[in-house]
Amino acid sequence: MTALLESNIPGLSVRRGKVRDVYELGGADSGKLLIVASDRLSAFDVVLPTGIPDKGKVLTQISNFWFGFLGDRVHHHLLATEMDQFPPELQKYRAQLAGRAVIVRKTKVVPIECIVRGYITGSGWKDYQKTGRICGIRLPAGLKLSQQLPEPIFTPTTKAEQGHDEAISFDEAAAQVGVDVMAFVRNKSIEIYNLAAAYARTRGIIIADTKFEWGLPADTANGEAGGGAILIDEALTPDSSRFWPADQYQAGRDQPSFDKQYVRNYLETLSWPKTYPGPALPEEVVANTRKKYVEAYDKITGKIFAA
Repeated sequence: MTALLESNIPGLSVRRGKVRDVYELGGADSGKLLIVASDRLSAFDVVLPTGIPDKGKVLTQISNFWFGFLGDRVHHHLLATEMDQFPPELQKYRAQLAGRAVIVRKTKVVPIECIVRGYITGSGWKDYQKTGRICGIRLPAGLKLSQQLPEPIFTPTTKAEQGHDEAISFDEAAAQVGVDVMAFVRNKSIEIYNLAAAYARTRGIIIADTKFEWGLPADTANGEAGGGAILIDEALTPDSSRFWPADQYQAGRDQPSFDKQYVRNYLETLSWPKTYPGPALPEEVVANTRKKYVEAYDKITGKIFAA
C-alpha cells in the first residue's frame, strides 16, 4: 500500500497544513473549500517523512460519520462528501480524492482549540499532579491517572500557526474572540462530546478527550447565538481525540489506544529531539498504526473499512 503524502489539483490555490490540503473552489469569493486529508502524520508538531496508508480516508470517513450522527444538534461545514457530488472538473482526480476529500462551507476560523476532557491524562495529568488543577480548573484531590472526571471540563488553547498550542483560560479566550462566541462553543463542545462519548461507549470505545474547531461563516448574522459558529475541520477522530478500548480500561495507569499515541510512544524510545526533521517510521510501526486507525473506524461506524 502507498501513502498519499500530498495531493495535487492543478489550477486551484492551495494551503497545506500538517495533514490536510485545503483548496479554494471557484476562487476566493465562492464560499467553498475542497479539503483533502492526506496520509501525512504529525507527532510533537513535526510532520514525519513516513505516511500511514489510508489514514486520510479513515479520518475523513470517521468525521463524516460523526457529522451525520450529530444531525441537527450542531451546524457544521460539510456540503458534499461523495465524488458523485463534486463538480465535473474534479472528477479526473478521483484517485486522489475519493474517500478522503470533502467540499465545505468557508468560514472565518475561531482561533481557539476547543478541548473537552472527560478523563485525566496527558498534559492534564501532569498539570494536576503539580497544581491540583487542569488549565486553572480545580479538581478533587486524589484522582488517579486516566480516571474519569466528575464531569467533562473545557480547556481552550491557542491555535498556533507554528510551534505548540498554549493553554489559556476561558476569559483569555473570550478576550480574543468575544464572550458570546466562547460561551457558545464551550457549551456546544461539551454537549457534543457527551453525546459522542455515550455512543462510543456502546461501541466499546472510551473517548478520553477531544478537540473541536469552530468557524464563523461570512454570511451569518452577528445577532445569532455565538455569531452563528459552526463545527469545522475534523470531528472526533483518532487524530483529534484519545480513543481507549473500554474492555481494557483500568484507572491508575496509561491506557492502550486506537489513536496516534502508539506512534508517540515509539518515538519516545528514540534519541530524537522532537524537532524537524522527524525520523522515518519502520514498516512494523506503519502497519500497526494503520491497523489501529482502521479498527477505530470499524468500531465507531459499525462498518468494515474499504480502502
